[in-house]
Amino acid sequence: MACVAGASFALVAGARALVQRPRAAALAAGLVALPLLAAGCGSAGGDTEKVDIVATTTQLGDFVREVGGEAVAVDQILQPNSDPHDYEPRPSDVEGAASAEVIFASGDNLDAWIGEIVSDSGSDAKVVDLGAEVPVRLPGESSGEEASKYDPHWWHDPRNAEAAVREIERALAAADPAHRPAFERNARAYLAKLRALDRGIARCIDSVPPTRRKLAVIPSQTTQAQASAQDLSELAKTIEAEDVQAIFPESSLSSKVADAIADQTGASAEYTLYGDTLGPEGSSGDTYIGMEEANADAMVRGFTGGERGCNPSD
Repeated sequence: MACVAGASFALVAGARALVQRPRAAALAAGLVALPLLAAGCGSAGGDTEKVDIVATTTQLGDFVREVGGEAVAVDQILQPNSDPHDYEPRPSDVEGAASAEVIFASGDNLDAWIGEIVSDSGSDAKVVDLGAEVPVRLPGESSGEEASKYDPHWWHDPRNAEAAVREIERALAAADPAHRPAFERNARAYLAKLRALDRGIARCIDSVPPTRRKLAVIPSQTTQAQASAQDLSELAKTIEAEDVQAIFPESSLSSKVADAIADQTGASAEYTLYGDTLGPEGSSGDTYIGMEEANADAMVRGFTGGERGCNPSD
């Protein structure tokens, strides 16, 4: 495995999961050269009133809607293609938190700004740190503004998504006991889909010979940090030496650097991956499951030089 040292952001987390988990059930489990990193509360008893929920990220918003169904009203702070690493809270975020009964956060310093929002709003909502509940953890950044013990992009492993969904079910049931049976039913159905996703991704990654799953990391490219010219020069040499077939730009970030390295090395930069956020409505990644399926397909295509793709749901 070829690896250039650098920050471990969303897609890199999945790449490292592949190395640590041979059958690769984590979605982003096989990255090559990557991320260009990186109204009043509803009462618990009424049939028509909904529980007001705040979810910090697009993934959490999707999870809460799947479990809560028609019984919840979700105020999702981050929108598709937004960057959680440099998000600046808006007045509308404070207003949403003020009326929320439950606030779901991703944790591990990804959405640390939620603390400011809650403080400014005076909210007494229950804040649920879902990142604290997940079973599969990778080391985080050791220094800088985003330093954290664990990599915060935990959702790229469906097993972690399962743990988050169970915690969401418990929190919603506590907030709205009257709808507990519906929450349990919705969660059970969605958990079955997540387990199928996990199996499907493992099958897709297993279809690629291990010798073709070569990993390289573009050092720290986010809106807050850029790789140096020396970093990129060394990476290009590594890609050529290791015969890496593809560079995967992150869908929400500029592909300029990836395209430049691809031109220099002959690797493909055709296949993008969803990293920090879901895709826009109508895209292949506008749901969590859709995002992870699209990423698995893109990685198989990249690893095989476009010879074939793989749909985890087949």
